[in-house]
Amino acid sequence: GAMRSRAEVEATLRSAKLSPAELLPAAQCLSFGPGAAGPGECCLLQLEPGLCAQLEAGASLVIRGEKDEQAVLCSKDKTYDMKVADTSNMLLFIPGCKIPEELNADEASGSVIHSQIAGFSNNYWELRRCRPKLKKLRKLLMEDPYEGPDSGKDQTSTVSHYTTEDLLSVVQASEEEIMHQLEVLDACKIEGFWRVLEFDYEMKLLNHVTQLIDSESWSLSKVPLRTCLEELGPLEPTEMIEHILLSYGRKYTDDAGEVYFEMREDKICRAIAQMLLQNAVKFNLAEFQEVWQQSVPEGMTTRLDQLKGLALVDKNSRPETIFLLKVEDLPEDNQERFNSLFSVREKWTEEDITPYIQDLCSEKQTVGALLTKYARSSMQNGVKVYNSRRPIS
Repeated sequence: GAMRSRAEVEATLRSAKLSPAELLPAAQCLSFGPGAAGPGECCLLQLEPGLCAQLEAGASLVIRGEKDEQAVLCSKDKTYDMKVADTSNMLLFIPGCKIPEELNADEASGSVIHSQIAGFSNNYWELRRCRPKLKKLRKLLMEDPYEGPDSGKDQTSTVSHYTTEDLLSVVQASEEEIMHQLEVLDACKIEGFWRVLEFDYEMKLLNHVTQLIDSESWSLSKVPLRTCLEELGPLEPTEMIEHILLSYGRKYTDDAGEVYFEMREDKICRAIAQMLLQNAVKFNLAEFQEVWQQSVPEGMTTRLDQLKGLALVDKNSRPETIFLLKVEDLPEDNQERFNSLFSVREKWTEEDITPYIQDLCSEKQTVGALLTKYARSSMQNGVKVYNSRRPIS
């Protein structure tokens, strides 16, 4: 419509029973500009100050997800769920709009400022920090694990392999979270592609290393890289030997600049337990413990707590048994995770279930809080146990 005059502004105020004296002297009149964008044409995103500062400093934020996935927004090191928040107030975009602090008293008294609305919206995107969705990363790499240089499978394989770029485009997590997870999965780069080793091949490599340690009578805390590569090089590619040492040892350099590895006892014992348990549905616990201790390298001690999140002991069977249950094979979604755990076992102690839900805890959530939400507790023979809140089909 036509531009309002000061007199019209004052008349409007009087009919609204407002005294001009109580308001700022300047009035802003809003009108829709030509081609103002309606809902759906512009999106508003609410950012916490930290993310805002990153953007202003020139960093970029990425929205990740394929067609059938809920979109997430990632910074360099964090992942956020994106949810639409509806508002009852219409949100107007007004370029150059002045806020009260800017309309200070020296504005000519009684001036009228005309502002044009460039667009409006009834909702905005809200971000909530979430766990990175990393399950898919392992799934992609497990499609075609690396079986070693002699495997004919690699030459004929039609499965796609993934570069860092590929993973960044399909996994819903930030770059840092993805790189960290590749480390956790003991992935390695082979010819530019990220691969995980096939378990039997990994065990074959580990076995070469532990047998060499044994035959040379080295201390488990001082395994020399150079000699390992010289001795085992004829058997396997040297980068694989070094990869297995990095996976199962901590690398350090002595004063003379020689590179050594301190072997990680818990991780080696765990891998050997997995190898033994893989071939049995259930294993008599006492027998398993005996075979397990005999199977690990000289000087290492096996302990059941090395198997957290890998195997579960059934104390109710006679004799007691142990079986493989890997946390990484369970669903990523909280409710689905609990459903699958309660289908494996009806009642859990907190001690038994913790390794299987620990990874679901966000920064502010404890195992106790998760159990309160997804399970109900009762006492059984003086022990607190947890079972499902809903019937398990």
